[in-house]
Parts: sequence; structure tokens; C-alpha cells
Amino acid sequence: MTTLYHAPMSRSSSILALVRELDPTIDVQTVTVRRPDGSGGPDPKNPHPEGRVPYLVDGAEHLRERGAIVLYLTDKYPDAGLAPKVGEPGRGAYLTWLSYYQGVMEPVFIMTMLDQATPESIRAYGSFDDVIASLDRALQTGPYLLGTHYSAADLLCASPFQWMPHMVPDNARIRDWVARCSERPSVAQVVAEEMAPA
Repeated sequence: MTTLYHAPMSRSSSILALVRELDPTIDVQTVTVRRPDGSGGPDPKNPHPEGRVPYLVDGAEHLRERGAIVLYLTDKYPDAGLAPKVGEPGRGAYLTWLSYYQGVMEPVFIMTMLDQATPESIRAYGSFDDVIASLDRALQTGPYLLGTHYSAADLLCASPFQWMPHMVPDNARIRDWVARCSERPSVAQVVAEEMAPA
């Protein structure tokens, strides 16, 4: 059995949308996590060794980190068409975007949100404007990061803009890309469920 451990309004929300795209029969267990405001806390039901989400259990396989989970699931469900298969054109770009999100985009977003970007961090990861420029360059060749087809790389890389719309830059190409990605039924459903007033 495949199980996703998920906390609403967290990094796992994008993985929940992916699960709904790939196989809605995957078991989803909602758990509590420690929140930035100090509320919440570790949930004994959550097997993640640090008490975080997302966490995916598939038999003997245990995965954390969104890039790894996205790659694992899109390889497990290749017929969903959300990723180029091994050997297909675009596979390298797909892997690059998953790694770029995890290794560059997310750290830059966090430092920007917390107003903690330093000259050293900018030298290491680039600035928020550098990230926007990278996305903009990719989107000059098509409506999605890999060209004409939506992929799980779009789902992952667009996700911070969906939860923090104030971070969408004054750039028509990126604004339109975020809107296209947000219109995916799985994404729209998760956003509507989790951002609805209590």
C-alpha cells in the first residue's frame, strides 16, 4: 500500500495534488506538524524521522523531500504523462527542474520571505530576481517549463506562487504560467479545500 502523510497548508499540499493526478486511491493520512508560528507539533502517527511532511511510504520504500517524491511517483505512474520517461526527450530538463526547485528555488523563496538574503546566500543560490529570470527564460519556449506539455515540474515549481500569491512577480509570462498551473483540477481542488475559511 502507498501512503502519503500530509498536513494541510504545508509543503505536502503540492504532493497531495500530484497524488490526485496520478492515483486517487493512494491512502492519504493527515497529520499535524510544527508550524512557523509555533503552533502544532510532531504527530506520533507520522513516520517521518523529523516529524515533517510530505512523507511517502510505498511498501519498503520511505521517501521524503518533494523532488524525490515527485520523481518516484511520476516514474511509478509513467502513463499519466506528467514526466518524460527515461530516454525520452526532455528527461534531463525535467530532472533539472526538480533539483532546481529543491536546491535553489525553495531556499531563495524562504530567505526572501524572511528578508534574510545576504550577499553570501545570493552568491550561493542567486537572488529572487535570478530565480524569476530562470523561469522566464524557460517559459519563452512554451507555456510550460518543458515546452508545450504540463509536467510535474510545473506543479512543483509553481506551487509557492499558489500559496503565496503576493510573491508572483510583475511578469506577464510567469503570471500566466502560474494561472495555467493553478487551473489544473487537482491543484485547484487542493487550493480551494485548504484555503477555504474554516
